[in-house]
Amino acid sequence: MKVGAVHSVAGNVRNVLVVQLGDIGDVVWTTPTLWALKDAWPEARLSILLRAGSGCLLEADPTLHEVFEVRREKIGQISLILALRRRRYDVVFDLRADDRGAIMSRVTGAPTRIAQYYPSGLPFWRNRLFTHLVDPAPPRERMLGAAEQSLRIIRGVGIEAKETRPRLWIKEEVREKTVEILEKAGIRPPGEEKSGNATGGRWISLNPFSRWTYKEWPAERWIEVIGWVRENFGLEVFIVGSEAERLRAEGIVEACGGAVHNLAGCTTLAELACLLSFSRLHLGVDSAAPHIAAAVGTPTVTIYGPSDWRDWAPVGENHRVVVPDMICVPCRNKGCDGSERSRCLEELGTDRVKEAILDALHDTV
Repeated sequence: MKVGAVHSVAGNVRNVLVVQLGDIGDVVWTTPTLWALKDAWPEARLSILLRAGSGCLLEADPTLHEVFEVRREKIGQISLILALRRRRYDVVFDLRADDRGAIMSRVTGAPTRIAQYYPSGLPFWRNRLFTHLVDPAPPRERMLGAAEQSLRIIRGVGIEAKETRPRLWIKEEVREKTVEILEKAGIRPPGEEKSGNATGGRWISLNPFSRWTYKEWPAERWIEVIGWVRENFGLEVFIVGSEAERLRAEGIVEACGGAVHNLAGCTTLAELACLLSFSRLHLGVDSAAPHIAAAVGTPTVTIYGPSDWRDWAPVGENHRVVVPDMICVPCRNKGCDGSERSRCLEELGTDRVKEAILDALHDTV
């Protein structure tokens, strides 16, 4: 095991595996790393290992040869390990600080296994499963975008990225399926003329939910914003989210008098990406949806509270953040005093959110 700032990879690199067992947003932010690896080794086969359910997001990425997913079933895990070992990878990069990714990297049998060094907070044996470990970032260093978490690791072997903004590709069959979902919901697909209650592509997407409730803005504020958007811009709104969030989304729809479309739980992640690509603007809180929206080219307005927008918000002039004016923001805590509720978000009014939306819509005309 070698620890240092920069390492060299010896030999002819023909087969590379990237292990990314993080959340959906982490998967999206990994795409610049994939392109950088492909630029460095253009003749190599590049594959990726993800959590179950995330693979469809990257299936259309032209840099990837294969996309694997970790399954929970024991027999599925055995089949996956055997498949990975048969590929005979030359190099494996683990982009996460966890023991599961370290184990999967080791069982591939790759002669070169690279990750970031972590001196504490993980099982003592985690670092020993790699052949090369990249020095961690200094404690006070700003990440300046979530892509840096992965890019820092490949810089450890001398690879620099030409592009650091994520991008997702969409298969034609996914696009066709998404159009069917829109039509079923009474929404005209893009390019069609407005007719009746259909929108003709003039809509805004909204994800008011997060996996962690302490990142959410009160639903009544979203209801006010939805009414304001419809009254002032004549734009339809559809809500996206998971199947588990569908009932909560229905509550917002009912409060808006049925003037909002509930598409929560109606799509796969790939279909969600396509759906967001059709949107004129995406609104939401700190969750996976803003990352996906930005990666398919849709402008975003995202509300941040306890989490630090400087590390996680989509980058670029088309993406706006709204942050509460409180001295404690960002605290990086899971709610105030362990309550799973964030006072900074509960006290944030609608005026600044409306201002950001107005600014964003002006730029999309």
